[in-house]
Amino acid sequence: MDTVQAATAGTGETSLVGRSPAQLMWRRFRRDKTGMVSAVIVLFFILVALAAPLISAVYGKDPYTTYGLDDPGLLNAYGFPILPNGGISSQFWFGIEPGLGRDVFTQLVYGIRTSLLIALAATAITTVLGIVVGIVAGYVGGRTDYFIGRAIDVLLSFPSTLFIIAFMPVLENLLVKPEEETPVWLRAAALIVFLTVFGWAGLARLLRGNVLSLREREFVEAAKVTGASPARIIFKELLPNLWTPILIQSTLLLPALVTSEAALSFLGVGMIEPVPDWGRMFLRGTEVYQTDITYLMFPGVALLIFVVAFNLLGDSVRDAFDPKIRH
Repeated sequence: MDTVQAATAGTGETSLVGRSPAQLMWRRFRRDKTGMVSAVIVLFFILVALAAPLISAVYGKDPYTTYGLDDPGLLNAYGFPILPNGGISSQFWFGIEPGLGRDVFTQLVYGIRTSLLIALAATAITTVLGIVVGIVAGYVGGRTDYFIGRAIDVLLSFPSTLFIIAFMPVLENLLVKPEEETPVWLRAAALIVFLTVFGWAGLARLLRGNVLSLREREFVEAAKVTGASPARIIFKELLPNLWTPILIQSTLLLPALVTSEAALSFLGVGMIEPVPDWGRMFLRGTEVYQTDITYLMFPGVALLIFVVAFNLLGDSVRDAFDPKIRH
């Protein structure tokens, strides 16, 4: 264990003060420049998502107004920006959307907000469900472990994207009348549920394997001998030893769910108009890229930076928790 020396005031004696595991992890993480830069980038995206309404108010525009249709000097007869580079100007920092003429900058900012909120909600529920199922399967064992294991195998081998594409219209037909529009909250809730259902199995399998190893350790056996209840063993003995894989997997799960949400919106089963979304920006960008490549570049670069930064952050967190696995 790393130690620091502290001089005792007035006596000149030197004592050794041990660092906690959290302090050691933070010290290793701070030394990782890649991890620190990635953390700053991730924090920036999160702050942008949280402050989207404030940014929009200061900027003076929103992602819903069709500026190009309201002002005849912004779009040509074919619906494309008149100014070069997608209509970038001091008035529209990232240009305007071909066709409707909406502001690209605010669309991008609110798109970050939409994707992150859905992915964060799905990540939180997925993590909780994976923890519960993984610990129960590993600790209880027997038939419970067998049936949970088979359910995990089915989910991990299931074509989740195809299922969501096929089932989303069915869900809307069941819950929404034909003459009504699909509520935004229904699409958001459905995405969170689908991403959770197909996302918890990987974490549960990982934790199940860890619990199977931990339950044979001496400290667990000692707790059983002293008459500790299963709940106490799980929360006091097992769970504290599982926080490292839980945190690492959650950190890596979030960017995966962000890209999944964007992919589903790109395929037409994600968020719907007029809610700004990265996936729909990609879809529109692929339709107009031959004439206006700029509109496709902004969401593409933003998503690439976010995913790469979050994956690098996850690697740095993993190395900080367990430096022995560093390559």
